[in-house]
Amino acid sequence: MAGTKALLTLENFINGKFVPCNSYLDSYDPSTGEVYCRVPNSGKEEIEAAVEAARAAFPGWSARSPQERSQVLHRLADLLEQSLEELAQAESRDQGDEVSGWRGPRFRLRELGYVYHHVFSIPGEAAGLISPWNLPLYLLTWKVAPAIAAGNTVIAKPSELTSVTAWMMCKLLEKAGVPPGVVNIVFGTGPRVGEALVSHPEVPLISFTGSQPTAERITQLSAPHCKKLSLELGGKNPAIIFEDANLEECIPTTVRSSFANQGEICLCTSRIFVQKSIYSEFLEKFVQATRMWKVGIPSDPSASMGALISKAHLEKVRSYIKRARLEGAQILCGEGVDTLSLPPRNCAGYFMLPTVITDIKDESCCMKEEIFGPVTCVVPFESEDEVIQRANSVKYGLAATVWSSNVGRIHRVAKKLQSGLVWTNCWLIRELNLPFGGMKSSGVGREGAKDSYEFFTEVKTITIKH
Repeated sequence: MAGTKALLTLENFINGKFVPCNSYLDSYDPSTGEVYCRVPNSGKEEIEAAVEAARAAFPGWSARSPQERSQVLHRLADLLEQSLEELAQAESRDQGDEVSGWRGPRFRLRELGYVYHHVFSIPGEAAGLISPWNLPLYLLTWKVAPAIAAGNTVIAKPSELTSVTAWMMCKLLEKAGVPPGVVNIVFGTGPRVGEALVSHPEVPLISFTGSQPTAERITQLSAPHCKKLSLELGGKNPAIIFEDANLEECIPTTVRSSFANQGEICLCTSRIFVQKSIYSEFLEKFVQATRMWKVGIPSDPSASMGALISKAHLEKVRSYIKRARLEGAQILCGEGVDTLSLPPRNCAGYFMLPTVITDIKDESCCMKEEIFGPVTCVVPFESEDEVIQRANSVKYGLAATVWSSNVGRIHRVAKKLQSGLVWTNCWLIRELNLPFGGMKSSGVGREGAKDSYEFFTEVKTITIKH
């Protein structure tokens, strides 16, 4: 472990208390490459304790009225807003509003004399929540809020790479009025903690956000128990730019959709299809705008991008650029072309310039596989039918953008794209109550506020003859 200064040491949060672990992992600061804190290297024992606490807390928590649970969520949202710089509190507040409007039976039908059918939504007991390292607090609260709003208790596993904000949130749970055992957070790796959680027979619900290969493993482990799964996975998201697009709006938005958060957002654009008649103009302006994006350290308010999550991930992203070069593609800006300037202390950090690739074939791994970094490919197209076929030619189907001033074309193309989300003449404009999720290998289920709430409940029908 580097240096002699004391490091922040995290603890698991089980049954309302912080609990130390027998083993720890080093967590690195991506901007310096130095060890930042120690994270519990938990396993089956810690998961067993968390499941026991969640099951013990379930009867009392689920018996509370929806209005009482809503009040707790609103207090937690207020505390997050006061204490943290991230925007995750918005989801807790929306889920509090959703549950406060819950009225028990969804409908009652009378037929054949005095026979009544009551359909109820009831909580599904202990829920396992696995959240990723990108947008760590936002995506964690996106799962915790609807789960406890519906009356469930939870066992959450944040990424071992970004655990600090989850640990900080635990300090606010008691103040918000969350009873012990309702929210349990166990830190550690996927193979140890994640597998113990998804294979536990007393955890019937699993909500996972992450990679498609990990989702395959979760599906295999949970299958013997017939668990209910929500899987929000990756994307290889296309932008389709027609010749009548407003380039003054399109170019800065497409730069942002390609490189925001270092490209480490599942919704980021990684394939840009530009109609041939404007291809050269677009490419020149897009590269110029990309070069204006500043890569900088966290304390630099003028920076547009920071460091990638880890050294291993940086090398993975770089490997795609190397393969593109070997295939004969051109790197127009970024990695290996432009010079990255950083303060001396940050030269060992995991930084990378936003990179634009062109002259690349659709069959290339750079056009097929999720890179999850600041890399995008720009290629020309001629016809509407052609670009739809090419945009749909990957296994993913999460998000897409379409740029055109022709309303009829926008509707035609958007309907034919195999994407769960399609933005037209914009990107990442969201309403949290709308369904969120993808098609094909981009996942199973939807995670808008209403859909998430329904995922964490089970439907029960009671038929009564008087």
